[in-house]
Amino acid sequence: MPAYMISYDLRKVRNYDALVKQLKDWDCIAPLQSLWLGQLRGNSVAFRQLLAPLIDGDDGLLIIEIKPTADWAYLRANDARTGDWLKNNLGSEI
Repeated sequence: MPAYMISYDLRKVRNYDALVKQLKDWDCIAPLQSLWLGQLRGNSVAFRQLLAPLIDGDDGLLIIEIKPTADWAYLRANDARTGDWLKNNLGSEI
């Protein structure tokens, strides 16, 4: 199953509840406040269509598939599972 990075910028009205609930329902993790990682079946356009109704018209949304060969590193992630998720989905830290 492909791995995705999902990030958002909720600009004026900051109600994250529906968006966060959906990402958690997909078993995504949040290493940073508005950045989520998840293994999802589908493509970025489909996820955009599913998440768009959960944000306001002025909010931003970015969904990127990340490949196993991606270079990565992190520091002080909010979710303790971040390192394991990255290793399992992208390979060892370089």
